[in-house]
Amino acid sequence: MTRQFSLAHLTVLDCAPPEMTYLAARAGYDFVSFRPIYMGLPGEPNYALAENKQMLRETKKAMSETGMKLLDIELAKVYDGVEPKSYLPAMEVAAELGGRHVLSSIWTDDRNYAIERFAEICELAKPFGLTIELEFVPIASVHNLDGALDVLNTANQENAGLMIDVHHFHRSKDNVEDLDAVPRDWFRYLHLCDAPGEIPAWKPEMTRVLREERSLLGEGGIDVGSIVNRIPNIPYSIELPNAKLAQELGNEEFARRCLQSAKDYLNTHPLTKQEVK
Repeated sequence: MTRQFSLAHLTVLDCAPPEMTYLAARAGYDFVSFRPIYMGLPGEPNYALAENKQMLRETKKAMSETGMKLLDIELAKVYDGVEPKSYLPAMEVAAELGGRHVLSSIWTDDRNYAIERFAEICELAKPFGLTIELEFVPIASVHNLDGALDVLNTANQENAGLMIDVHHFHRSKDNVEDLDAVPRDWFRYLHLCDAPGEIPAWKPEMTRVLREERSLLGEGGIDVGSIVNRIPNIPYSIELPNAKLAQELGNEEFARRCLQSAKDYLNTHPLTKQEVK
């Protein structure tokens, strides 16, 4: 079975897109996943390629020289007061770089508003040939599989899909069997990582772990295989931030270890993949 892997930006967030592209190529990845929608989080670099033309040119050069492809960009958040059209420049850049998908998540408790804005983001993405992949996040408003499926079914957008993050799925306490009912063509890529099996009860601690202390595949407590086995053979985007390990090893060696641990895990845990129908 041929597997493809992308390096998610959160794994090496202090690397700008050009540097990240060269690094991912040397480490053996097939794709990169950029974070060009600036969210203004504490300590987070601004990689808004639509605004930084020099960085965009350098990113194009890096992708051309390495042959790396762009899998997805993030994050088109839905929150109270969001202006979906503000994501248009990033969508244009994604299309210009040959990207396929835009990751989204929902951070408003107003269900109707969330669905309307999500549908609007999907409509805006259509002319660029991009899909919008909804990710449920345990610290967000849409925090589990049922919530995500409710949005997707109600919005009813042909270019919308479901992006499963292994960490988030474990934290949501959803049942892997429920993934069987999800339309196969809603799965286009997934976030792969491991993490401590114990689920933090305190939201700040859950946030800390998901942003800076995930585990290499096979070194955490998540039954990753049981989740992956329910999903078709799609690209794996390795989103595995671990600040301590990245600092010890350096970003490139850390990215290489992330990829090798994923390959080792998948090779030693027999999976019966379901094909997209």
